[in-house]
Amino acid sequence: RKRMTMKIISAAGPTASGKSALAIMLAESLGGEIISFDSMQIYRGMDIGTAKATPEERARVPHHMIDVCEIGESYSAADYARDATLCAEDIIKRGRFPLFCGGTGLYLDALLRGGNSAPVGDTSALRAELTQRVEREGVLPLYNELKAVDPESAEATHKNNAKRVIRALEIYYSCGVPKSLLDKQSKELVSPYDASVIGLRYENRDVLYGRIERRVDEMIAEGLLEETRALMAEGVFEKNGTAAQAIGYKELFGYLRGTESLENAIAELKTATRRYAKRQITWFSAKDYVMPLDADSECGIKRFEEIVNNAEKLFSL
Repeated sequence: RKRMTMKIISAAGPTASGKSALAIMLAESLGGEIISFDSMQIYRGMDIGTAKATPEERARVPHHMIDVCEIGESYSAADYARDATLCAEDIIKRGRFPLFCGGTGLYLDALLRGGNSAPVGDTSALRAELTQRVEREGVLPLYNELKAVDPESAEATHKNNAKRVIRALEIYYSCGVPKSLLDKQSKELVSPYDASVIGLRYENRDVLYGRIERRVDEMIAEGLLEETRALMAEGVFEKNGTAAQAIGYKELFGYLRGTESLENAIAELKTATRRYAKRQITWFSAKDYVMPLDADSECGIKRFEEIVNNAEKLFSL
């Protein structure tokens, strides 16, 4: 088991909640550097739509785990846990303090659990082969294969759930270990971090939604349409399914192809972002390691200021 040796602070929460502002203020107070945990900000070229830190923000505080790979490269939560841990260790070696900031709960979870044992390499070819088999043969033959090599995973998976059947077989055939065993090992891991995770929340959901709408309007003003048009011209969204599903881009396809008005496209983007924020809220609310901090009440804002002004004392640094 790994010992908890690294003290970190994390600012988490839904999109447009103010977590970046909190992280920057904490970093400036503590002599820290920010490590992003955002599954879209890792890609180069997707800048405005993923709300990457601005040049001004990066000048105030160094930011890491942004622009780490090309669009189209395979990158998993396990990859992130490995790379972000190395990044945190480097920051500490330089006498600085690592602060994590983002909204991809899966990345943060993998990091705090010390990563997981699922295959890290590119298994997309194997996944494509299994998917083609489902299309040719149906899911039942693959489900029977899963029963033979990993009966526990098969028992926990409906025989018609092709996605989960494929994933379990992908893990088994790529690393020779049943997914059920990897899941057990993952639960037994002890985090390498002594982590304080601050989760920004809004009791008045309308306040958050207002922030989201302003964020979208700002993105449009900053050139989101032009960024999306350029990525479309490069064929990025045809080559990469992850990029094609990124909120902030796909909602504008109709307008850029001339099949939808700009007004409707922006409204759709705001709606999709609100829905994404709801999913983020649900994720972080379910995690017992998250300390909620109200960002829309007078009491919460005072607590926000107290955390920034007394960070060293509050977190026993």
